[in-house]
Amino acid sequence: MDYDTLKVVWWLIVGFYLTGFALTVGFDLGIAILLPWLGRSDGERRAMLATVMGTWEGNQVWLVTLGGVLFAVWPLVYGTLFSGPYLAIMALLFALLLRPAGFDFRDKLKSPQWRRFWDWALFVGGLMPAVLLGVLVGNLLLGLPFRFDEGLRLTYRGGFLDLLHPFALVCGLVTTGLLVLHGANFLQCRTLGPVCLRARTAAAVGAAVALVGMGLAALGLVGIDGYRIDAMPDPATVFSPLDKTVAATDGGWLANFWHHPWMIAAPLTAIGGTLAAAALARQFVPAAAFWCSGAALAATLLTVGFALYPFLVPSSLDPNSSLTLWDAAASPFTLKLVLACTLVFLPVVIAYTGWVYRVLWGPINTATLNEEG
Repeated sequence: MDYDTLKVVWWLIVGFYLTGFALTVGFDLGIAILLPWLGRSDGERRAMLATVMGTWEGNQVWLVTLGGVLFAVWPLVYGTLFSGPYLAIMALLFALLLRPAGFDFRDKLKSPQWRRFWDWALFVGGLMPAVLLGVLVGNLLLGLPFRFDEGLRLTYRGGFLDLLHPFALVCGLVTTGLLVLHGANFLQCRTLGPVCLRARTAAAVGAAVALVGMGLAALGLVGIDGYRIDAMPDPATVFSPLDKTVAATDGGWLANFWHHPWMIAAPLTAIGGTLAAAALARQFVPAAAFWCSGAALAATLLTVGFALYPFLVPSSLDPNSSLTLWDAAASPFTLKLVLACTLVFLPVVIAYTGWVYRVLWGPINTATLNEEG
């Protein structure tokens, strides 16, 4: 496999890891957001947590693996994200840490105040990552304020508050709505009784929030400058990000959809999947609703990927410093080595994850947990 093909293959693989993270950790986050609102009693909240208690740790494998893959195959992307919007990344990671603590400590004591504290900690640990993930995606579309010098030393000009651009917050609205929808549909699949009934309403609310956010994001995207590569070396060679010439493109980040109309299937699937998930949840067809909300999440990520392609981290400060899949990749040897490891271990992870969900699958009775106290 030649070098430029390897780069495209890794773009697809990273997209797969992102999708795996969104689909699995996504409903964990959605359930955490819904915990104080759908659980009217301690037993109901325990039932909600029990739906993910056996699998949430395994779901984190997608996040850990994604970080390792970025470090190995796109080291400049890894370095830019962790050196530039550092506070946002750290806020995201610390918010994610609230969930393990909440899962482990909530039921250690029977004190209502103790459990209520951890319920709200889990809510924050679900809501903050949901919003921040969308904010980071929005800022990728806006472009991050960084540049490289000739020695590829990074200069970043911006703070945490600069990331809270209205367009980025709208993207946070989209991710939060989709994760609430996904989590509510998972609860319909796994719970019985009042929680299951309330999850139908929550799914409708999540879908409405996501659709409003999608509409606002589409309008905002029209006014955002996108980039195109005017000149660069042969993609089958190793070259610096500064060796290319980047210019603004007509139509912004929508240009790829005009040039390749088949890409429009991604945003249409995102919208259609969201509508179908809400409708199926209302008709109480939980399994189909869950798969539709998963399709909406995956299609939303694919829409962003198609819009940016071949850019990975655009720069608003110096467009020529923008990172693309052509110039941000590691050496051919590294890409081949990590690909070989991925082809061996990724099927094992998928098979094991599927087996765990099959073994642990089944409805959870809220009444039983209420009796246990």
